[in-house]
Amino acid sequence: MRNPSALLGLLAISAISAVATAPAQAGYDYPVCMRVYGDPTYNECQYTTMAQCAATASGRSAQCFVDPFFVSAAVVPQGRRHQRRIY
Repeated sequence: MRNPSALLGLLAISAISAVATAPAQAGYDYPVCMRVYGDPTYNECQYTTMAQCAATASGRSAQCFVDPFFVSAAVVPQGRRHQRRIY
């Protein structure tokens, strides 16, 4: 390696381009998404049930799937809180 800065520059450009071309995440508000195939292929994350999505996808080149990024409104218990002992 005669020029390490050129290698570092190439590495930085490739890392930035990999992040810039990463696919967008699915939505967070709805538990079911539909992937519509075509040009371009895209996701619609606006369905509350799988049956609702299947009815919309019927007759189209589409597929329903569970949104892996859905955040439910259920409250998760935080666990035990420790009390400080006063002596």
